[in-house]
Amino acid sequence: MPHQLLTIEVSRPDAGHVRLRLTGELDYDTAPELVAAAAGLHGEQRVTIDLSGVGLCDSSGLSALLIARRSVGAIQLTGVSPQIQQLLDRTGLTELLAVQGDDDLRATG
Repeated sequence: MPHQLLTIEVSRPDAGHVRLRLTGELDYDTAPELVAAAAGLHGEQRVTIDLSGVGLCDSSGLSALLIARRSVGAIQLTGVSPQIQQLLDRTGLTELLAVQGDDDLRATG
């Protein structure tokens, strides 16, 4: 099976808010792309990372999310699949990475 690349779409829904929409696989080969994208967001007030298009996330992907959090101060994850949610829960990263559920999105969207 060929490796699926990661694409990162950056948008600014409103002032001081940046959304990164990830599509593909967040793994050893692609994690540096997220780290690089997050490094350019230092000083932003709100950063949301939409994982709804991510089919696979491994330990390198989790590490990239943690590095992104350290780079920008705080991030919020949306579009988290059940598999990624389970990975976050098992590693104790759910609260640290501020996972926003679908109910939260409807309330604020």
